[in-house]
Amino acid sequence: MDFELTADQREIQALARDFAEAEIIPNAADWDREHRFPEELFPKLAHLGLMGACVPEEYGGAGADFLSYILVLEELSRADAGVGVTVAVHTSATTLPILVFGTEDQKARFVPPLARGEQIGAFALTESGSGSDAGALRTRAEPDDHGWVISGSKQWITNGSVAGTFVLFARTDAATSGARGVSCFVLDPEHVRITREEEKLGLNSSTTSDLALEGAHVGRDRLLHEEGRGFRVAMATLDGGRIGIAAQALGIAQAAYDVAREYALQREQFGRRIADFQAIQWKLADMATEIDAARLLVYRAAWRKQQGLPHTTEGAKAKLFASEMARRQTAEAIQVLGGYGYTKEFPVERFYRDAKITEIYEGTSEIQRLVIARSILGRQIREEPAPVPR
Repeated sequence: MDFELTADQREIQALARDFAEAEIIPNAADWDREHRFPEELFPKLAHLGLMGACVPEEYGGAGADFLSYILVLEELSRADAGVGVTVAVHTSATTLPILVFGTEDQKARFVPPLARGEQIGAFALTESGSGSDAGALRTRAEPDDHGWVISGSKQWITNGSVAGTFVLFARTDAATSGARGVSCFVLDPEHVRITREEEKLGLNSSTTSDLALEGAHVGRDRLLHEEGRGFRVAMATLDGGRIGIAAQALGIAQAAYDVAREYALQREQFGRRIADFQAIQWKLADMATEIDAARLLVYRAAWRKQQGLPHTTEGAKAKLFASEMARRQTAEAIQVLGGYGYTKEFPVERFYRDAKITEIYEGTSEIQRLVIARSILGRQIREEPAPVPR
């Protein structure tokens, strides 16, 4: 087993970290306070190749591996989780499914503008009545002489109001229910109407929108993968996307730990640095240990994906542990800072607000436990012989 990053991986990690420290960290508090999407930032990320880090060069990307992309998400999220999720959804949930499931024409047409950062991508699956139960979606796509007519609505769509390309799911077979009969489409901004911009607890530098589709006409060439097999696209996309959200949670927790550690080394009480008190030392020790554990889970899941190995369970474990760890350890960072941690003078209260959503989107913690449980119980059923009746 080799736990060292390659030279290329360390280089892209350093590139993302340097960019984040120069361009994101000095502005993140203002973006959060103003609830502003920093649209000027993403052309700069694109110039460095970070909007298509793991996309092959022939499609306009940087040609790095998936773990390198995860390192980028971790570093961006360490600076500002809103920027991290914008890049994560753009890449994991929009660009990569087109690359995996698209025809050669679709890949050549839609992927390069995304990989070069000329457009931002959005993933439109969730509806008001179908969150964890994604198979209950009601948006309809009906065939006509030229392609499809799509009608319905979508909720909580990251990047919705700034996207140039949407990967969107609709039911093409009204006679079926659940996962069967769902298809996937690639849409443009003119096909959707933004009906609402969400006010959120955190991630205030990212956009979260509700969409309406009112008889949107799209050609047959907009169907991604096979008709009625869209749920396969969604689940495969979420398998990889969860690793990205786990990396986001990891970056948030690392940022909180960095602030808490530095504060503990500077702050004095009772004539001593608070880092000299065992109570604070144990908090920092637990934070460092859990962050390391999460990092190993996240990197393992990313490595398995880039090797073409099954990674559904590994991604679920990474997201479950990293997201709950981030929520716990950002709270501990506030505790280390005391009253200052509860104010906007320090960024740990923002990290705390940003961390919570990682337990919810791309599958709640409860859904991750369900995925993991089905995997381990299914394996036991296959490997353990049934008891013989006596």
